[in-house]
Amino acid sequence: MVSYRCLQKTYPSQLPSLGVILIFMNEALSIIQRAITSVINRTPSHLLKEIILVDDFSSNGELKAYLDEKIKLYNRKYPGLLKIIRHMKRKGLAQAHNTGRKVATADVIAILDAHVEVNIGWAEPILARIQEDHTVIVSPVFDNSHFDTFELEKYALAVDGFNWELWCCYDPLPKAWFDLHDATAPVKSPSIMGILAANRIFLEEMGSLDGGMLVYGGENVELSLRVWQCGGRIEILPCSRIAHLERHHKPYAVDLSLALKHNALRVAEIWMDEYKHMVYLAWNIPLQNSGIDFGDISSRMALRKKLKCKTFDWYLKNVYPNLKPIHNIVGYGRMKNTLDENICLDQGLVSGKTPIMFYCHKYSLQNVYYHLTGEFYVGPLITEARTDDHCLTDPGNGEKPTLEPCSKAAQNRLHIYWDFKLGKALMNRATKRCLEMKKDTSGIYEPVLQTCTTQAWTIQYTVQNWGSN
Repeated sequence: MVSYRCLQKTYPSQLPSLGVILIFMNEALSIIQRAITSVINRTPSHLLKEIILVDDFSSNGELKAYLDEKIKLYNRKYPGLLKIIRHMKRKGLAQAHNTGRKVATADVIAILDAHVEVNIGWAEPILARIQEDHTVIVSPVFDNSHFDTFELEKYALAVDGFNWELWCCYDPLPKAWFDLHDATAPVKSPSIMGILAANRIFLEEMGSLDGGMLVYGGENVELSLRVWQCGGRIEILPCSRIAHLERHHKPYAVDLSLALKHNALRVAEIWMDEYKHMVYLAWNIPLQNSGIDFGDISSRMALRKKLKCKTFDWYLKNVYPNLKPIHNIVGYGRMKNTLDENICLDQGLVSGKTPIMFYCHKYSLQNVYYHLTGEFYVGPLITEARTDDHCLTDPGNGEKPTLEPCSKAAQNRLHIYWDFKLGKALMNRATKRCLEMKKDTSGIYEPVLQTCTTQAWTIQYTVQNWGSN
C-alpha cells in the first residue's frame, strides 16, 4: 500500500523522538492490541519513545484489569514504553487529546484513534517534515480497513476539507501540488480529519485542542482554523499511511446533535468573524437567541489575540477558496403552506429533480434558503465550489416545479427568481405563476405551479428585519 516512490525516499539519520497517543472509549481489546503491536513493529525502536493510552471513561470490563495486564506484558518486553491514563468521567475527544499531550515527553506526538494500524514507514515522513518546520501539523493518508475482514482498501490521496456544518469531506488535490511533479511531496490541506502529528511544544503554544468542545465533532476543524490563522500550516503526507478501521458501532453514538451544534457554533463564534452566520444557516439555527449554549469562549478569544491570528476572510482567500460564503440570504429554515402546517417543502429523492411536500422533520432535506435576489435553495446548504445546489425552478410548462443547479439554471435562463414576502404568495417573476399545494388522486398534498389563488407561505427564520414590513 506504500508507493514505490515513497519506498525509495531517504530520511535524515537524526530525527526527533516520537510519542504515540491512542485514544479509546469502549474499543474492543483486540483492536487496541492490534494498534499497539503495529506501532511497535512498524516504528523504528530508536525513534519510538512512548505509547500513551487515554481511556475516555470506558465501561467495558476487559479494558480495566485485563488491559492493565497486557500493558505490563508489553512493558516487560519494552521497558517503560506504555502508559495508560484513565478519565474518571467522560470528557470527549478534545480533552482526551489534551490529556495525552500533557503526559507526553517526546519531541513529536502523533494522536491516533485506537482503531488504526500504522503502515511500514509511516513515522519517518512525519518526523522529517516536522523537523524541517516545527509549525506544520501533519496528517497521514488513511486507508480503509474493513470491520469484519480487516481487508485493506487503498484510498486515493486527497486533501481534507469541510462544509459549513463543519462536517469533514475529501477535496481534490491542488494544482500547485501536481505542478511539483513529486508524488512524495507534502500536500497543503485546509483541514485535518482528526488524526494528526505535531511538534509537542508547538501544539501546546497553539493552545492544544479546545477543551470546551463536547464529545466529538468539529474539534479537528477548530484546530485547523487556529493553526492556519495563527501562523502554522496543515499538510497531508503521501508517504505516511495508516489503516483506519471502519466500525459498524460507534461507542459515542448517542444523539450527538446538541454537542455538534455546540461545537459548530463555538468554532464559528471564535474563528469565523463576519462569516459565522454561514454555520447558523447550515445547521438551521436562528441567528439571534439560538438557544444553543456554546460555553465560555473568553479564554480562546484571548488566545487568538495573544497569537496575533489572521482573519477568517484571510483563511478563505488564501487557504480554502473552495468554501463559498453567501451574504444575501434573508429567510431560511422550514417552508410551510398555511393550508397545512404539519407538512414542509422537501427536496424529495436526492436523485430526482422534483420537490415534494412531506411531514416536517429536522433533517436538512427540508432546509430552504431564500435570497434577496430571488432564488430559493432547497435542501442542504451546498456552498462548496464544484457541487450542484438546488434552485426552485418554474420550467415554464406543466404544473410540476423542478430543482435545477443554480448556476446552470441562470446560464440557461431558466425561471429561478421568485417574489416572496412572509405570509404571502410565492410567485415566479418571469411566469407569474405561484407555487401552491393541491391534493393528488390519493389525497396527498403536492407542490404545483398554477395561477395564483390565495395560498400563502411562511419561512421559519428571517435575517435582520427582512419580512417584518
